[in-house]
Amino acid sequence: MEISERQLEIIETAGRILSVSGLSGLTTKNLAKEIGFSEAALYRHFPSKEDIILGLLDYLRTNMDERLEKVFIPHADPKENLIALFESQFSFFSKNPHYVVAVFSDGLMEGSDKINQAILQLMQVKMKYLMPIVMQGQQKGTFTQAITNEELVHIIMGSFRLQMFKWKISNFKFDINRQGRNMLEALLTLIKQ
Repeated sequence: MEISERQLEIIETAGRILSVSGLSGLTTKNLAKEIGFSEAALYRHFPSKEDIILGLLDYLRTNMDERLEKVFIPHADPKENLIALFESQFSFFSKNPHYVVAVFSDGLMEGSDKINQAILQLMQVKMKYLMPIVMQGQQKGTFTQAITNEELVHIIMGSFRLQMFKWKISNFKFDINRQGRNMLEALLTLIKQ
């Protein structure tokens, strides 16, 4: 995904507005005011509010795919790969809390098939790295085989989502890296063979 500096600024500002005020607070008027230029200037970069949200989700998907590809080591210890995956996510969000809204994006413009598709693609990127780790962990006897790999992935993704939700509703007050690591250690204890 090619994105200009101005588009990235718009996306990041939209993310901050969504984090604070929700979808109803994300208007072109509020966004233009926050950035410091006219609403017409916004439309030169994104044709609609939906396209701004799509831009945010696409940017996050591309960024996540690039980051996770760097930390994921095929055939490495599954536990270490899982830790690296989570640490990358928590580190990114601690520096960019305005993207947390994408973790809870299922309420974003519910009638938009394009946004629903972008959310699905974002989830698929997480699954792309998480599923092989879980499968390998089960094959090696590192992770439990009492449940299917798909169920285990859902538990892991749900734990991440809950941790991010707690951080968001606390207004980002606690150290997500430390709390995330604690959550991950507890999760590893639960899923071990």
